[in-house]
Amino acid sequence: MLEPRPSSALVVLPSPDPGGSGGSERRRSAPWKWQLANAVRSASELSARVQLTPEELAGAERSERQGFPFGITPYYLSLVDPLDAACPIRRQVVPHRLEGETTRGDLVDPLGEEAHEVAPDLVQRYPDRALVLATDRCAVYCRFCTRSRMVGGGSGTRSLEHLGPAFDYLAAHPEIRDVIVSGGDPLTLATERLVQVVAGLRAIESIETIRLATRVPVVLPQRITGELLRALAPLHPLWVMTHFNHPKELTPIACRGLERLANAGFPVMNQTVLLRGVNDDAGVLAELFRGLVRVRARPYYLLQADPARGTGHLRTPIAAGVAIMEQLWGRLSGIALPKLIVDTPGGFGKVPIGPDYVIDRRPGVTRFRTPRGVEVDYFDPTSE
Repeated sequence: MLEPRPSSALVVLPSPDPGGSGGSERRRSAPWKWQLANAVRSASELSARVQLTPEELAGAERSERQGFPFGITPYYLSLVDPLDAACPIRRQVVPHRLEGETTRGDLVDPLGEEAHEVAPDLVQRYPDRALVLATDRCAVYCRFCTRSRMVGGGSGTRSLEHLGPAFDYLAAHPEIRDVIVSGGDPLTLATERLVQVVAGLRAIESIETIRLATRVPVVLPQRITGELLRALAPLHPLWVMTHFNHPKELTPIACRGLERLANAGFPVMNQTVLLRGVNDDAGVLAELFRGLVRVRARPYYLLQADPARGTGHLRTPIAAGVAIMEQLWGRLSGIALPKLIVDTPGGFGKVPIGPDYVIDRRPGVTRFRTPRGVEVDYFDPTSE
C-alpha cells in the first residue's frame, strides 16, 4: 500500500456531538438534517479532512466525475482515522482507485433485481417476500454497496404516485406476507413521507411483516428520535434490519439509538457484511456481535459481500468466512452467532454456508466433529 501523501492543510473533524447540540439553530432543532446537509461529497472537502493516499484521491476524483457518488456524514467521518489508510471505517466509505477496475465475477446488478422487478421499484425474488425501493438516497454511500448502479444519482424520494403500481401488485398477491422497505435508505426520508409509505403497506391486509432496511443507526444515529419512533409506533409490528460492520461503530450515541428502537418495540436485526481489511477477523467479529447483543440487536446474517462491480478489493474468499465461523462456533452464545450467507449472483436466493461438522453418515448413525474437536456418534431411533 502506498504511503499517504503529505498534507499541511489536514483538518481533523471534532468528535461528534452525541446530542447534536451546539452550532446553528437548525442543528439544535434537527441534528440529523444538519448531518445530511453537511455531508462531505467532494474530493477537495475529503482531502481537507483525511490524509488521502494517491489511490484514495484518484478514487474520490473519479467518483465525482462519474458513476457511484460518495457522501459521508460529519458524524461518521469523525470515526475515520485521518492518518491511517487501513482504518476499518475509512475502508468502508472512502473511494479507492480500484473501484474503477472489474474483477472476475463482478456484476452491475449482482442480485438480479432488475430482472425480478415486478412493478416500478418493487422487486420479488421469493414467493412470500418483496422489496420496495422507496428512495435512491443514503446518508452515507458505502463503497461495497450492492446497488451502486442506482443509488445517489436518480430522482431521490419516490412519490406515492410512483409507488402506486407496487402497492397494487402487493394487494393483488396475498401470498406476499413480508415486505422490506429499502432504497437507498428509507430512514433518510422525511418522517411524514416514511409514515405514508409504511401506512400504505400496512393497509394491505395480507402483509404481516414490514421491515425497514437501514444503515442510518450506524452512520446517522441522530435520526433515531422520539418524533420518528412516535410516528411509526401506530404501524407496528415493524422490524429494523441494520448493518453494523465493526465494533468501532458501536459508539455511545449509536448504542442509545439501538436501545431506543428496542424500547419502542422494534425488533432489531443486524446484517454484517464480511469485508477485507475491515472485519475479516474472528476477534473483531466476536467483539461486534457481543456488543450488539448487549444493546438487544440480534446478529442475524454475516453476509459474503455481493460481487458488485468495482468491489473486488473489499471482498473476501468464501473460505475466509467459513474459517471465521469455525472459530466462532461454540465460542459465542447462539443469540450472538449469525448465519454465514451467500446471496447467490443473479438473484437466485440466499444459501447458508459454514464449516462441515458431519464427517460420516451411515444407515442409522451420523458421526459429528464438535467445535471441541471430539468425534461423536448420533444414533437414529430404531423403528418399532
